Amino acid sequence: MPTNTSRRGLLFGAAALSSGALLAGCTSNDPKDEGSGEREQQVADDKPGKEVTIGFAGPQADHGWLNAINDNAKKRAEKYEDVTLESTEGSNDTAAQIGQVETLINKKVDVLVILPADGKALTQVGLKAMKAGIPVVNLDRVFASPQAYRCWIGGDNYGMGLSAGHYIGEKLKNKKSARVVELAGLDNLELTKQRTKGFDDALKNYPNIKKVARQAAEFTVESGQSKMSGLLQAQKNFDALWNHDDDQGVGALRAIKQAGRDDFLMVGGAGALSAFQAIDADDSVLKATVLYPPTMAASAIDLARALGQGKGVSGMAEFEIPSFVTCYSAVVDKDNVDQYMSTGFK
Repeated sequence: MPTNTSRRGLLFGAAALSSGALLAGCTSNDPKDEGSGEREQQVADDKPGKEVTIGFAGPQADHGWLNAINDNAKKRAEKYEDVTLESTEGSNDTAAQIGQVETLINKKVDVLVILPADGKALTQVGLKAMKAGIPVVNLDRVFASPQAYRCWIGGDNYGMGLSAGHYIGEKLKNKKSARVVELAGLDNLELTKQRTKGFDDALKNYPNIKKVARQAAEFTVESGQSKMSGLLQAQKNFDALWNHDDDQGVGALRAIKQAGRDDFLMVGGAGALSAFQAIDADDSVLKATVLYPPTMAASAIDLARALGQGKGVSGMAEFEIPSFVTCYSAVVDKDNVDQYMSTGFK
């Protein structure tokens, strides 16, 4: 399931990051006078440069989104002639992942990209890498100390809820006494609370809309189906549904179809290929999904390469890459689904 972070940082669209738009071209056009003492900005581009070995330690791919994270990182590294990727076998066991990262440190890779199984538990090994002179790009699940990474990049759980709430709000703003329901994820996770808070905050802008029910599921197809069935039985009348996760949304759509309901619109979450295909087909209640983009892993490789080459990013005046990059939770609907189809995860 998409993972937790409270970082807001710098807002960049993940599609722009992973397309290379952020890390392309040189921004310096004017030659400097000799002896001026001014530093000319060097930014990463697609041209081969200094060779960089990037160590990548990701999670076990036990969820479609996590599998997409690993795939995005590997495919992005293959794009660059000057990048060698040392990738570990994904693990959700913290002790095993710590050992894998320590192996990469001992190999003296140039940069590390780490999506920790547990951010707090892997903080010390992140600190160890940084003290060894190996900059760390912390991917999504944040370490407990900012000293454990040079750059953090990840998704925006609060932003997911905000985007979903505003999309639904705009669709229902002219309807008197509109009713919405929410199919959340695991309630013991902070990310679920952040998504709900974002959704509730967005709905405050639409006084005609009332959230009449909320049910927590477990980010699985089975739980989505069973919990949605319960919601449908309890709520005979509502206008919109926000479902936190596209995987559990597969089950939710089954329950909706079995109940013969088509009297409301549904917004999903994360950006699964199945959701994009359903939106494109336009033959169900699912009309949009809000992104938690796995392309952030490709962007992490871009940032790691720039770090290893001592370069910055184009479009910014700074000589260095940012400390924080928060990927924007864009809304994908019928109007733009073709643009995002290739990023959908299975």
